[in-house]
Amino acid sequence: MRLISFNVNGLRAASAKPGFFDWFHATGADVIALQEIKARREQLTGTLITPGEYRESFFSSPTVKKGYSGVAVYSKVKPIKVSPELPWEEWAQEGRLLHLELPGFHFLNVYFPNGQRDGERLDYKLGYYGAFFEYAEKLRASKPVVVCGDFNTAHREIDLAQPELYEDTSGFLPQERAFLSKMIKNGYVDTFRFLNGDLKDQYTWWSYRSGDKRKNNGWRIDYFFASPELAPKLAKAWIEPKIAFSDHCPIGLELDA
Repeated sequence: MRLISFNVNGLRAASAKPGFFDWFHATGADVIALQEIKARREQLTGTLITPGEYRESFFSSPTVKKGYSGVAVYSKVKPIKVSPELPWEEWAQEGRLLHLELPGFHFLNVYFPNGQRDGERLDYKLGYYGAFFEYAEKLRASKPVVVCGDFNTAHREIDLAQPELYEDTSGFLPQERAFLSKMIKNGYVDTFRFLNGDLKDQYTWWSYRSGDKRKNNGWRIDYFFASPELAPKLAKAWIEPKIAFSDHCPIGLELDA
């Protein structure tokens, strides 16, 4: 099974760029998960609603402003069940999660909060991390779990270009990085590192500041994690930095049958 995850930073804007649908169908993916789509389903038309053989699932919270957050999953595999958001009201307000129960595993597409420079949002981000982990662990009791999306945190120094500059910046704070360490300690596999080791200069997001992408001054903040039951099936994990429809780039994972 071939899986793709991509923070598109606005689905309508990304899809309007030349080559988007060529890329979309050329992925050959069984499941394509998008984050930060910044649109509700009724705002989308045409191929975005009926992209060939894919079934579509969208979730954007009706309680937050338009053009904010939102997630989508396009799947060739018929899901057993589709559930939006975490099951606790406090964490179900911003259109951040789609859970597809697939025949072999639970698939979670998540756009985690950005801690920003505001202490209140950092607290919300850390709270969301905690609630998400509890939810994933409950699901894992019934079948394996695959988690993908924009985690808005670089885990280790190797995961951003200039770590010494960002020790006090949200996205690389010790308490944010500790969440990723907790997942790994509890058996979840950072699939890219598991299959590729400590490759350097591997990033998934670049600031729009002039020259950052060209200089590869990036961060690896988009991940595929898999629960340990799936480790023997992990075949390939990759990053596609040349795909430039967003300030993020797509990442991929292949699972053996």
